[in-house]
Amino acid sequence: MSHAIKVHQVGGPEVLQWEPISVGAPAAGQVRLRQTAVGLNFIDVYHRTGLYPLPLPFIPGMEAAGVVEAVGNDVTHLKPGDRVAYASVIGAYAESRLIAAERLIKLPESIDDIRAAAMMLQGMTARYLIRDIYKVRAGDTILVHAAAGGVGLIVCQWAAALGATVIGTVSTEEKAALARANGCHHPIIYTCENFASRVLEITNGQKLPVIYDSVGKDTFMQSLDCLQPRGLMVLFGASSGPVPPLDLSVLAQKGSLMVTRPALATFIASRALLEENASDLFAAVASGKVNIHVNQTYALKDAAIAHRDLEARKTTGATVLTI
Repeated sequence: MSHAIKVHQVGGPEVLQWEPISVGAPAAGQVRLRQTAVGLNFIDVYHRTGLYPLPLPFIPGMEAAGVVEAVGNDVTHLKPGDRVAYASVIGAYAESRLIAAERLIKLPESIDDIRAAAMMLQGMTARYLIRDIYKVRAGDTILVHAAAGGVGLIVCQWAAALGATVIGTVSTEEKAALARANGCHHPIIYTCENFASRVLEITNGQKLPVIYDSVGKDTFMQSLDCLQPRGLMVLFGASSGPVPPLDLSVLAQKGSLMVTRPALATFIASRALLEENASDLFAAVASGKVNIHVNQTYALKDAAIAHRDLEARKTTGATVLTI
């Protein structure tokens, strides 16, 4: 009998319940997957609390790695024994599951399951942020909030490898050192100094073409003051809470600014897009341009503890739930 974390009512970490589940045979187009490692992401918290509502009850989690146990009819690109990973598919907090085969990506031998579970959602998010939403180029100066987080560390490394100057915000000196060691040229400890003022100092008043913000409420409005005319604000998360309603005329007043709220699912919606994104990520990791830092692991049954630590900002880099 397999087990999974289930949510029967939204709320704090205590609503994450470890329960037995039944996993049947795969239908046409499906795979039965024995999972080995599950990625932890802030979107899991949004689902658990109801900020991003899901029908109850549900199994949380959006990414994992594992081994194919059985394939349904019409599945030709996978076979039992294949190592695979996925992202942006709800239901990952489980020892085993059924999943659409077209959402699975075969893993290269060079990437182990722990790193795979840590990199699919965060790594493909970083990829679309700096290659699709805004093409970061050599000579750009960018700002990355939560620079010591999972996505932040990948964006810092990848953007620096592209020749950009990277400014990042962090909460502690330890996180500043981690960000600095991973491509962030100018870490700003926002608990000690005003990040907007510091950005103006670093850029000599020139401001920035793009800002990547997964923090939300605590950083959004000040970030607008850091953008050049026609600059782009990319809001892709809300770890501090949702951004309050915005009078769009503010964007005109601050220099015809642009704001976008993207989601990874849109950028890997088709099989072709998924393969392109994953291929670019695997290549960046294989080249050494991007290192995946799994700085915390917890047993899957202890997901509630992992959620508490994530919300308390005790974690850095990626966190993986092991099976």
